[in-house]
Amino acid sequence: MNADTVLQAPSIEYSQLAPMLIVFAVAVVGVLVEAFAPRRARYTTHVVLALGGLAAAFVAVLLLAGTRNLAAVGAVAIDGPTLFLQGTILLVSILAVLLMADRGLDRAAVTAETVAAGARVVNAFTPRASAVPGSAAEKEAAKAGVTQTEVFPLALFAVGGMLLFPAADDLLTMFVALEVLSLPLYLLCGLARRRRLLSQEAALKYFLLGAFSSAFFLFGVAMLYGYAGTVQLPGIGQSIERGSGDIVLAQIGLAMLSVGLLFKVGAVPFHSWIPDVYQGAPTPITAFMASATKIAAFGAALRVFYVAVPGLSVDWRPVLWAVAIATMLVGAVLAITQTDVKRMLAYSSVAHAGFILTGVIAGNDAGVSSTLFYLLAYGFSTLGAFAVVSLVRDPTGTEVTELARWAGLGRTSPIVGAAFALFLLAFAGIPLTSGFVSKFAVFQAAAAGGAVPLVIVGVISSAIAAIFYVRVIVLMFFADPPEGTPTVVVTSAPTVVAVVVAAVVTVVLGVVPQPVLDLADRAASFLT
Repeated sequence: MNADTVLQAPSIEYSQLAPMLIVFAVAVVGVLVEAFAPRRARYTTHVVLALGGLAAAFVAVLLLAGTRNLAAVGAVAIDGPTLFLQGTILLVSILAVLLMADRGLDRAAVTAETVAAGARVVNAFTPRASAVPGSAAEKEAAKAGVTQTEVFPLALFAVGGMLLFPAADDLLTMFVALEVLSLPLYLLCGLARRRRLLSQEAALKYFLLGAFSSAFFLFGVAMLYGYAGTVQLPGIGQSIERGSGDIVLAQIGLAMLSVGLLFKVGAVPFHSWIPDVYQGAPTPITAFMASATKIAAFGAALRVFYVAVPGLSVDWRPVLWAVAIATMLVGAVLAITQTDVKRMLAYSSVAHAGFILTGVIAGNDAGVSSTLFYLLAYGFSTLGAFAVVSLVRDPTGTEVTELARWAGLGRTSPIVGAAFALFLLAFAGIPLTSGFVSKFAVFQAAAAGGAVPLVIVGVISSAIAAIFYVRVIVLMFFADPPEGTPTVVVTSAPTVVAVVVAAVVTVVLGVVPQPVLDLADRAASFLT
């Protein structure tokens, strides 16, 4: 594809970079607030800044609707897929910030005296990240009600990187975006309030494996530059179409570049970090990573495979076939064996990465549009599922993630149980949920692109996955509650809002999906 026939001449159009600039500007302001604002005012200020900045960025995306242009001297493409994915990331991030802002009841501090005086509240994050887990310093900070408010500017920096990642039209910009979105997440994963050692272990694993994947990505950039003499995606595509240079160099570069992308989406065999990181990270951060990061990473993958290397499709499509099949089957089979809710959802995320890859492999307009729709639907359902997990706690205020202890939860807390069951049914692809429409769309696109065997494997994997989704629903509604049944925290209004919004989107996209499908079709036509 010759992008110059679709997009206007490169220019520095700051107005078209508004969504990213707004988010980065608010993140910088958040750093200043953290440094200079009084401690008592930081929490509210950060929450207002974060939600206001993300909302303003989303409005900027809406105002850019229909734009086709290259901005920042050709480094950023403002087109249909960019704006669709940026809007999705911002909407999901708003709900994620609500989860981060929530401060549930500290049940360990509830006594007759504290109830009379107003029970102390805490959030999901450690009161002092620099303290050794369980140390006197950490306990002193918790007793004083200290909160780690720097999570908000860190999250905003990550969102800014996510907005840039799928919009990058050259590989160096894409690499910078990858690092900008990754580095804050490495820090955020280690800030869990409870189970600190597990959280810090998750952060270390994510950092080490992420560094390796970034190195592969950068080596791939070097190889492709050596082949094409440019890092611009359209320029690389034109070089491949002309057949200039040693094509083996381009194939090696694409292979190494794909490692970095497949690591971020959590595809097999680059998925090993996902279960441990999703389990150990604070649940709001897990929800944020599982939804927004996957959206951004698949957006970048679409741009690489459809703009830079469509001429190598005979090479990368068979490899992605194998990756997608392994990802769907491994994710579905291993999820059945899990006894922890967060690890089960982590392997479910791996399986869904395989389903989304079927849309990427399709290689047609329908493949792009179905992938965009799938990312929107999956982002909301995943965030809602993890939001429900954050509500289920034991009397000490610790999240209960052992599946066995969720027995009877649907009886004791029917609304929460019903919400979680809805998200699980969406993951399983049951009709009248967004998951059914998403899977149908990507499978239809893959079949139209000649990948019928891949569709068959996808259907089989969906059937396997339905086993553990239904098992959890049966456990919640038809099993007897054990002793010490976990309760649902009641002072969690932001989380409740996130769950309700995610549930509504999941149902609406399953019942009346056509307007959003049409929007995704129009967005996809800009890229392919």
